[in-house]
Amino acid sequence: MSASNKAAERHLLVTIRSQFAHRSRVQEILLELVDLVRAEPGCLYYHLFQQAEESEAFVLAAAWANEEAVAAHPTPAQARLVEQMLPLLAAPMQVLPIRRLSENQA
Repeated sequence: MSASNKAAERHLLVTIRSQFAHRSRVQEILLELVDLVRAEPGCLYYHLFQQAEESEAFVLAAAWANEEAVAAHPTPAQARLVEQMLPLLAAPMQVLPIRRLSENQA
């Protein structure tokens, strides 16, 4: 990947903490989002993780090819899922914009 393409990429780490009683439903919603977001033009990756020691804590790792792809996100279907999830959270989602410094391994 050329340096100019790497510079255009937009990466995010998002931490989501559900209320303990709603962790299963939050996980279901997040998994629904995975397929929707991965289908977006310009989505490079969209992965869901769960913290090993805290089942109510999730992390999304996401990337888009450029700012235009980010601007097209989220779709109305994704926004509806997030709206359903918000009342089930223990804290606001934390979004951390990051930059990729290393090259991809082939």
